[in-house]
Amino acid sequence: MNALTDLPTASAAATRLHESLLDPAQAVLDHTLPSGEPYLLRFAKGQTLRIVDLEGNQAVDVIFYNANDPAEHYSATNTMLAQGGIYLTTGSMLMSSEGHPMLTFTADTCGRHDTLGGACAAESNTVRYALQKKFMHSCRDNYLVALQHADIGLGKRDLVPNVNFFMNVPVTEDGQLTFADGVSGPGKYVELRAEMDILMLVSNCPQLNNPCNAYNPTPARFLLWDPA
Repeated sequence: MNALTDLPTASAAATRLHESLLDPAQAVLDHTLPSGEPYLLRFAKGQTLRIVDLEGNQAVDVIFYNANDPAEHYSATNTMLAQGGIYLTTGSMLMSSEGHPMLTFTADTCGRHDTLGGACAAESNTVRYALQKKFMHSCRDNYLVALQHADIGLGKRDLVPNVNFFMNVPVTEDGQLTFADGVSGPGKYVELRAEMDILMLVSNCPQLNNPCNAYNPTPARFLLWDPA
């Protein structure tokens, strides 16, 4: 018995596509993040965040923190246990390290987001690709750059397993992770409602070695709405 493959997988997730009624013209924030860049954003409980995959199959790697107590952060383990599955879509809830709801998926036109693949780093570039890839730009580097520039008391020790929006990471029957072609497309998006004040740390993945994005990282768009 394998703990990962015993959890519900993508078949159920694909049935929960749900479009949003929110109007981009009414958003209080509309930010386009260039490919390969980091981003740090604070938003409030009750606000709704939309992340848009502008050109398709771009992984957007995100870590969420309690903005009022960053020691409390997104927990992949608690999230999977709470929802009984390893993929995220409409109706999924991101749980914190303290077991509290952080964000709820209120809309999703992609249908599948990853909890297991993690963020690329110098070490993973070496293991997955080649020794000479070690010093290529990575999501872990992006996280550290964003935190250093923000000067908010967070650093390397605060980096935890992240959500990979729009990334397709199937789990095989023997429990292995595979990085497969994406299931997203241009303009696909996901929306999340904050259940607490949130600090969001983003790396718009700079990975040039993965065929999932045709070896071409692309921009992502972030919109934010106040509660209705």
